[in-house]
Amino acid sequence: MRPLVLTLALALALALAIAAAAGWLDGLAAWAAALQREAQTAMAGALRRLRAGEPGALALLLGICFAYGVAHAAGPGHGKVLIGGYGVGSRVRLTRLAAIALAASLAQATAAVVLVYAGVLAFGWTREHMTGLAEGALQTASTVAIGLIGLWLVLRGLRGLAARPAPAVSLPVPVPAGGAHHHHPGDHRVHRDHHLHAGHVGCADCGHRHGPTAAEVEALAGWRDAAALVAGIAIRPCTGALFLLILTWRMGIDAAGIAGAYAMGLGVATVTVAVAALAVLSRDGALLSAARLGGARRLVPVLELAAGALVALVALNLLARGA
Repeated sequence: MRPLVLTLALALALALAIAAAAGWLDGLAAWAAALQREAQTAMAGALRRLRAGEPGALALLLGICFAYGVAHAAGPGHGKVLIGGYGVGSRVRLTRLAAIALAASLAQATAAVVLVYAGVLAFGWTREHMTGLAEGALQTASTVAIGLIGLWLVLRGLRGLAARPAPAVSLPVPVPAGGAHHHHPGDHRVHRDHHLHAGHVGCADCGHRHGPTAAEVEALAGWRDAAALVAGIAIRPCTGALFLLILTWRMGIDAAGIAGAYAMGLGVATVTVAVAALAVLSRDGALLSAARLGGARRLVPVLELAAGALVALVALNLLARGA
């Protein structure tokens, strides 16, 4: 069953990539933009109902905000490209990448809350000022950060292609002197390996640690990757969340606006988590197909290189268009 799922995911990812390259998804982008405009109008109506104290108005507002987040994420955006590219190019588990996608969406909502309340309370900025900042300098900073992450993936892929498998090293087995010990010659290695696998990681000769283990290095790199992905997406807050937060601040219903901003974040997360799942499953499908041909080992850095190049090119295109 799993091979079938992976094969289908790979086929779907390839079909979406071809459709995007051919411009067949332009209609989806136009639909998403129109839906966002309608949602903003509905949001304003729900806010008036909420201020008037009508029952169910808050639930209506949160539902509209969630739908706005879904529509916003369905349109063109570099967040999906970054999450998808990283999922294809890196050996990351689905649960971890889904958690990163969720964290990035909620961090983006947090960025909107911080920008609005810092702007109105500390600097006296207008809505136009904050929206211009989000769509100008912050969007440029986010695009540059995402482009740098893409280049980082390219460099990791190139290093992977250039690396050669390390030769197996046979460690010497200490031989008891003078026959004083009656253990089997392999007992010392077994005892040492037991400590290595049990977490007592140390030098084979002296038993002391001289640096982090491979697992510790991988864990640290994983957290760095996660932080870079979340920060790259969250730098630029959603303009829909800014619109909502400024309106609710003016109307004196701040808590509803903050709740709505996070409802938008959850709506965005539904799409980005789906992209993460498709990316990871399609990567595993590609590796499964390559394994049948005996080329899975070399495909890993190729995927990382290709995914990083795609992310970097998308970021460069957005910068060229003034995104």
